[in-house]
Amino acid sequence: MRTIDLDSLEIFRAVVQEGGINRAAGKLGRVQSNVTTRIKQLEERLGLPLFRRQGRGIVLSPEGEVLMSYTQRLFRLAEEAESELRTGQPMGAFRIGSLESTAGSRLAPILSKYHRQYPAVVVELATGTTGALIQRVTNFELEAAFVSEPFSAPGLSSRKVFEEELVLITPRDIPEVRRAADLQGLTLIAFATGCSYRKRVEEWLGASAVMPARTLEFASYQAMIACVAAGTGFAIVPKSLLASLRSGAEVRQHELPARFRRNHTHLVWNGTPSTALERLQALLAA
Repeated sequence: MRTIDLDSLEIFRAVVQEGGINRAAGKLGRVQSNVTTRIKQLEERLGLPLFRRQGRGIVLSPEGEVLMSYTQRLFRLAEEAESELRTGQPMGAFRIGSLESTAGSRLAPILSKYHRQYPAVVVELATGTTGALIQRVTNFELEAAFVSEPFSAPGLSSRKVFEEELVLITPRDIPEVRRAADLQGLTLIAFATGCSYRKRVEEWLGASAVMPARTLEFASYQAMIACVAAGTGFAIVPKSLLASLRSGAEVRQHELPARFRRNHTHLVWNGTPSTALERLQALLAA
């Protein structure tokens, strides 16, 4: 049985990353016809179409998406094997994901120490919601990610790394909020669907049959806090983030019920940890 060689996968990966045959050929220093032929040979070997035409360009087919996830993993393992054999130390690109709140309030000292200890590693940090990050780890686009409860990650390994205290924030002129019903008719300010903290606040409101007047979605905590401070609505944020951003004085903080107040951030990863990830896990444990 013939196996797929890394050279074919490198061409396939370049076509995906560059968005087309022409740009991939230029990046690889090959002629366009050679790249086209190698892609056709790969499709014939697999008996599956890897790309589909979309207008003037091409996009991955569902089968191509699966192959791309394995391709990313194979090249990561190949790079790790080479660096391990040469130096015994992690090196190269280390792609991890994080909630924006965790990146802003927790990771700076950890990643700074990591960089001092392993300067040959280039950490690439991507932020997103818990749902989006778990999907990227599942697809091997990220080696690991910091995500928040509640979440579902079948097939992934995880460990608790931080405990957060969540607080409700409102404009300063809002009276003390003692129950969910006190927020009836107000606007919820949150990240897009997939955010764990948004799930927390919606669960709390739903238990009391409270519906926000509307929901505004933002992509950064700075914007969310500024919007709350301006009187637009309410939000749930980690208390550590307010301290990190020095934004506590701009809004009024309200304590949540114990069931919703305590929350854990987990590190999730797919498969056997790389050397770079093992070193990060050791720092987190320490």
